[in-house]
Amino acid sequence: MHSYNAFVRDNARWLTGGFLLTLFSSFGQTFFISLFGQEIRTDYQLSHGEFGGLYMLATLASAASLPLIGRLVDVHSVARTILFCVPMLALSTASMALSESLLLLLLTLYLLRLFGQGMMTHIAMTAMGRWYSGHRGRAISLASLGFRAGEALLPLITVSVAALLGWRQAWLLATAVLLLLALPTLYTLMKVERQPQHSDAPAKRTAARHWTREEVLRDPVFWRTSCAVLAPSFIGTAIFFHQDYLLELKGWPTSAFASSFVLFSAISVGFSLLAGQLIDRFSSVSLLPYYLLPLALGCFAITGISGQSGIFLFMALVGCSTGVSSVLFGALWPELYGTAHLGAVRSVITALMVLSSALGPGITGWLIDAGVPYTWQVAGLGVYCVLISVMMLPLKQQLTERDKKASSYDV
Repeated sequence: MHSYNAFVRDNARWLTGGFLLTLFSSFGQTFFISLFGQEIRTDYQLSHGEFGGLYMLATLASAASLPLIGRLVDVHSVARTILFCVPMLALSTASMALSESLLLLLLTLYLLRLFGQGMMTHIAMTAMGRWYSGHRGRAISLASLGFRAGEALLPLITVSVAALLGWRQAWLLATAVLLLLALPTLYTLMKVERQPQHSDAPAKRTAARHWTREEVLRDPVFWRTSCAVLAPSFIGTAIFFHQDYLLELKGWPTSAFASSFVLFSAISVGFSLLAGQLIDRFSSVSLLPYYLLPLALGCFAITGISGQSGIFLFMALVGCSTGVSSVLFGALWPELYGTAHLGAVRSVITALMVLSSALGPGITGWLIDAGVPYTWQVAGLGVYCVLISVMMLPLKQQLTERDKKASSYDV
């Protein structure tokens, strides 16, 4: 415990910067934008399907742009990248407040998703992955708590502000927060980049060399690993997006689902911190075959349990996998492919995660319309998690053999 406290104290500026980056990414996250869904649909005279299609189009466009913009953090310092990305995010929040054009709304959603959900998260995870080695897990776990803080605090604050001042004024307030608070604070914290220390512990696993993005895209291991990495974003958004339909099928009250988020948040925070410790001790590759198993059990719980306890068990189990994944995804890629081109490499997987979060609700919704029972779909997603977990079991040994070959070629 003493070493953990000393780590936090000695690295407070960079950990705080990572935390604030993930916190302010909330302005581009689905949970925040959806708070204004009714007002947006009313002002722009959109149906649920029309707004959902517009949102999916903007999200897909942001996913396509991330590999191009994400490599900025390899070319420029973290501080300089922040000087570009935070004002762009502020521009998008201001546009949401002032726009009255449908075309401008689409552009606004695109910028929110690209610079909020995409780049703010990307900068934080790339910086933590590059600046730390043996303590990479705990650094990422502490930085990722900004996600949970945003989910816990911003909805209540935002709804209150919107009720008092109006929904567009709430977006103007977000603009002021970004420009007057986030930008100067983040720049001050991150303008001094962390340098390796003699006291730094070595990582449990390191890549034999630094891979370029083009090499990574040709590596079969990347695509096989992505099958495990993309599962939570696809499954989570698919189930949460169709929560009303699920509650109707099960006969569960909306209040039960809403109250279960408290349990979800608490467990995800706990498992995020635990994952940081485990990754530093065993490596993220070692955790990869197991982290989806709670999510699989959660899918089976929704399918098989008819009482309200099913939703609480589901949220608890999903909280386990979500907490681990928020740390695992930041630590995994430096272990597999090194840090020299980490920004470019992570931009690809971030884009794929954004893409999967856009496709999840659409595919499951199409299957519902086609008559495929929703509970069968959720059970199938649980089976997928189990199969992928089994497929990940030999990965560590295969990577060890691959790295040995790479080292022998270098000799």
